[in-house]
Amino acid sequence: MSEDKNENDLIRERRRKLSEYRKEGVAFPNDFRRSILADDLHKNYDDSSKEELEVNQIPASVSGRIIAKRVMGKASFIKLQDVSGQIQVRMERDRLPEGLYQEFKKWDVGDIIGVSGVLFKTNTNELTVLADTSILLTKSLRPLPEKFHGLSNQEMRYRQRYVDLIMNEKSRNVFITRSKIITLIREFMNTRSFLEVETPMMHSIPGGAVARPFETHHNTLDMKLFLRIAPELFLKRLVVGGFERVYEINRNFRNEGVSTQHNPEFTMLELYQAYADYEDFMELIEDMMSEISVRIYKSKSITYQEKEINFKGPFHRMTMEEAIIKYNPDLNEKNIRDKNFLEKYANELSIKFDETYNAGKIQADIFEKTCEEKLIEPTFIYAYPTEVSPLSRRNDSDPFITDRFEFFVFGRELANGFSELNDPEDQSERFKAQVKMLEHGDNEAMSYDHDYIRALEYGLPPTAGLGIGIDRLVMLFTDSASIRDVLLFPYMRNEKNEN
Repeated sequence: MSEDKNENDLIRERRRKLSEYRKEGVAFPNDFRRSILADDLHKNYDDSSKEELEVNQIPASVSGRIIAKRVMGKASFIKLQDVSGQIQVRMERDRLPEGLYQEFKKWDVGDIIGVSGVLFKTNTNELTVLADTSILLTKSLRPLPEKFHGLSNQEMRYRQRYVDLIMNEKSRNVFITRSKIITLIREFMNTRSFLEVETPMMHSIPGGAVARPFETHHNTLDMKLFLRIAPELFLKRLVVGGFERVYEINRNFRNEGVSTQHNPEFTMLELYQAYADYEDFMELIEDMMSEISVRIYKSKSITYQEKEINFKGPFHRMTMEEAIIKYNPDLNEKNIRDKNFLEKYANELSIKFDETYNAGKIQADIFEKTCEEKLIEPTFIYAYPTEVSPLSRRNDSDPFITDRFEFFVFGRELANGFSELNDPEDQSERFKAQVKMLEHGDNEAMSYDHDYIRALEYGLPPTAGLGIGIDRLVMLFTDSASIRDVLLFPYMRNEKNEN
């Protein structure tokens, strides 16, 4: 018998059982209330002796999913799993109400039940709930996968996350840690007097980052809209309005490829601070990374993919040109801005470019191709070319570059920060340059945002901005190799239609 046919037979049998419960009027009850979670039972009573539990007769009502079941003659054991962990339950025929033990034997692994009883310890000293009564709360119609076979199917883990969370404690812990990290970030920002705000997720003009947007349509207004690629321009409007420190933990959408580091929908922390510059935010990142590491792991060092990562500052710092020269022996201070030489070198690296690219854009492509993956230790790369930084402030002494940095760990960009461009006339010219790139086929170039220019004309104070990728941050602190491992519901192709 094939595996699929065997599973269909099991589902058919479970449906038959559910049909009987429906006829009896006992399907899917909602009148059981538990008194305590499994983990709290272990914390409170694992150190208690058999004698103490026997004397005190401590009551406990627990509920959860049957993960394992061992049926014997007059007594059986099950493992019950709730949100906090697992607890063992013993079912005895002579202790339960008449007929319940026989009914319990029909229940399946995967069913959700409620149990009330008292605590005791087995001969192997395992804390156990000795059931006085029990109730089937939810009949599971599909059998759980075998422990090892089910967990080895990566696509199933991502596509059927609900099964993954049932079967895989490590996966559950990843998302618990993710929630803790986001909470820590909020605490970190709030204690520094930043105001959490919300900005629109549908924009009439895509902006705030260099990326290709998703398009949608508003029927009533009959207008094209774009899913947010970044909240930057709206957050800076708020700084113009007088909110000098703002942040948003936001969902962004970029119409790009899918990889171990990219998902079309992702979470960012973006923050803006008036009367600050990009160097202030380098220090903020050092403090934030160190604090998260200490709060989660009680250490400034973590292990990621078998490599030790130390968040004890200060972190390494290099300009982009210094990094390119370091990892490309053919480039030096004399030719690093020579467009003709860079075009020839880019050709040798099979980097595609067109006639609209100047030296700065080619530099950025060379850096991405030859340098990023080598930046294992926490590293700031700063002084990005103006050509690829349309929203960043030009450097006062060198207009070829901007006061911008990106933060890398394990060869991945985790953050992008810069001193903001607050000159409305300069920003207008940069937007126009982006529009030309858009007209030449660059789908990631920005559009001209007239209202944002108007906001700048009212006056944006000297400001620094920063974006941090939450998903990649969680990957780092949970030792996850793929971004799909830290997204509860990552993007997946549609399944083939099933009969």
